[in-house]
Amino acid sequence: MKITWFGHSCFRIDTGASGILIDPFLTGNAIFETSGIPMDQVTEGVTHVALTHGHEDHLGNTVAIAKETGAPVIAVHELASYLQAQGVEKVDPGNTGGTIPHEDFDLTFVPALHSSSNMVDGRPVYLGNPCGIVVAARNGKTAYHMGDTDIFSDMALISELYRPQVGFVPIGDRYTMGAMTAALACKRFFNFETVVPCHYGTFPVIDQTADKFVAEMGGNRVLVPEVGVPFEG
Repeated sequence: MKITWFGHSCFRIDTGASGILIDPFLTGNAIFETSGIPMDQVTEGVTHVALTHGHEDHLGNTVAIAKETGAPVIAVHELASYLQAQGVEKVDPGNTGGTIPHEDFDLTFVPALHSSSNMVDGRPVYLGNPCGIVVAARNGKTAYHMGDTDIFSDMALISELYRPQVGFVPIGDRYTMGAMTAALACKRFFNFETVVPCHYGTFPVIDQTADKFVAEMGGNRVLVPEVGVPFEG
């Protein structure tokens, strides 16, 4: 499993036959935009787009990427219906607890403690429950993208059911867990081989670096990736 971070909560997972782009917030993502990485480098070979929820800093460039690549968008039912109304032809809807099989991976939606909406004509539109995403490569590891969330005790069940080896963990505070809580979630509920922090450094009101999280974790198993540089999961 090859993983690439593009800032904020945007990750690409390559499983061999598939290229899965999660939460492709690129335009307006300061980390991505200052990296100088061309958009086509992110989207080349993408076979699926997956979304944790409908906030703009996760939905991002989904519509344009789906139209350009023809990749289906995997999302909870209400969000998938909303995207169809925006002109996305291929959607692959599911909901919490459901597993969606694909050629060489299975994707499962799991709970997250957050909200999910987007603005239409100046008013927020409900877009279903926010979720985390578990991607289980058939010939590789299992990664758990927590989405935007607080800590919750049922993370223990997610760990028991899916046994993810790689965790993408929001740490920026204010809208998600902060460093201390995120570290507690990782240490109490999971046995990750690799912990990858995300959802920081993009906006002034959230933590600008992963330093506090790394300190809370004691450095153990934390990989702070370079934007656009692939690493093995």
